[in-house]
Amino acid sequence: MADPTGFLTTRERELPARRPVPVRIRDWKEVYEEQELGQLRRQAGRCMDCGIPFCHSGCPLGNLIPEWNDLAWKGDWGQAIERLHATNNFPEFTGRLCPAPCETACVLGINQPAVTIKQVEVTTIEQAFSFGAVKPNPPERLSGKTVAVVGSGPAGLAVAQQLTRAGHTVAVYERADQAGGLLRYGIPEFKMEKSVLDRRLNQMEAEGTRFRNGVNIGVDITGEQLRKRFNAVVLSTGSTIPRDLPVPGRDLGGVVQAMTYLPQANRVAVGEEVEDQILATGKDVIVIGGGDTGADCIGTAHRQGARSVTSLEIMPQPSEARAAGQPWPTYPMLFRVASAHEEGGERLYAVSTSEILGDEDGNVRALRIGEVRFEDGRFTPVEGTEREIPAQLVLLAMGFVGPEKEGVVEQLGVELDERGTIRRDASYMSSVPGVFVAGDAGRGQSLIVWAIAEGRAAANGVDAYLSGRPSALPRPINPTDRPLVV
Repeated sequence: MADPTGFLTTRERELPARRPVPVRIRDWKEVYEEQELGQLRRQAGRCMDCGIPFCHSGCPLGNLIPEWNDLAWKGDWGQAIERLHATNNFPEFTGRLCPAPCETACVLGINQPAVTIKQVEVTTIEQAFSFGAVKPNPPERLSGKTVAVVGSGPAGLAVAQQLTRAGHTVAVYERADQAGGLLRYGIPEFKMEKSVLDRRLNQMEAEGTRFRNGVNIGVDITGEQLRKRFNAVVLSTGSTIPRDLPVPGRDLGGVVQAMTYLPQANRVAVGEEVEDQILATGKDVIVIGGGDTGADCIGTAHRQGARSVTSLEIMPQPSEARAAGQPWPTYPMLFRVASAHEEGGERLYAVSTSEILGDEDGNVRALRIGEVRFEDGRFTPVEGTEREIPAQLVLLAMGFVGPEKEGVVEQLGVELDERGTIRRDASYMSSVPGVFVAGDAGRGQSLIVWAIAEGRAAANGVDAYLSGRPSALPRPINPTDRPLVV
């Protein structure tokens, strides 16, 4: 195990410092400074190697957390990355972007700050890349079977890498001009620089995965054509239909979905040119939605030089401590401060937008909002609390309601469930034989760690289907499981 007395001698939770706000909002680089390895190893030494490691159940991937904590504490980065890669294809993604349900399930967290599991994870993979331990792992022989993966987000990349390594010939289709899905166009540079994504894609290409970017399946190639060309098809298109705001004034200029705004900013941040870019510069910006996407909008608006940024959330402000109904080891709804929130702006809770007000040119000038109470499962307006707040840019970051139905989903004729996501069985196969589904397209909007876990599990189902026998590929989860965070 890690240091037997580590949890007693090192009681404080230590994370790398964030770069000073006045410095970091002037660029698009990641916000965290590098952590001193000695400090990180001491933190890994706080792991107690519990008899029942609840962090395993907290992690959808079933990461072998106590094992690589111990190896990180010893400084054995070579063995640590072997144990980490045994369950997670992309720890450099989850180590930066996952909300770490493993940490809220940490046994030490019952009465002390939890082990910094997420930071140990990302440090382990960065150490591995630094000394060349992350190398291509091509198959020894090819199966002669072909697989098309539609969508190159984390679920699509995970299923593609697993199936390529199993010897199948895999082509990943991405309608954007570069692979990565929301990892590339939804996640800002200040959370994950795209060089982190590109080096992993380079590894996958060296292993034999083929990327077909700029191809819109359902338009450029129909679902029927895809099925004729490949022995199996995996739909990993994500949950991309955004939740809208049905209030008067929604159609005014300057009221924009977050996933229209963020991809433009991400392109510009890496040096691409974008025509008619939506900018927050010099504007009063309102972000509707208090989740991760909303925080990404806040940080982006700060870097573009917004005059003010206000975040609106319809739910009450969460507590800073666990609620009685969310005991350990469940993932609690807590008041959290992301790096973007540190950078300025105001966060308003328990408020609802009743109308978007426009100017004489048809552009937004203000929002009319009011306080609400959440009672008996309903939001009730609080009389006398309505007011206007100025806005020249309103960003809708209220989540997503399911996969796009038009195009390949309709063409393939797969069944949908009551939530509008693609129905699949325990092997991740849809109602159409040979057509599988992984990630948010079947699960609904969820976490990056669930997307990778689903990709790995779906690869098991595809491999068994193609080979006609049980697959040796790992199967971390079942589609009937539900995430700790929705």
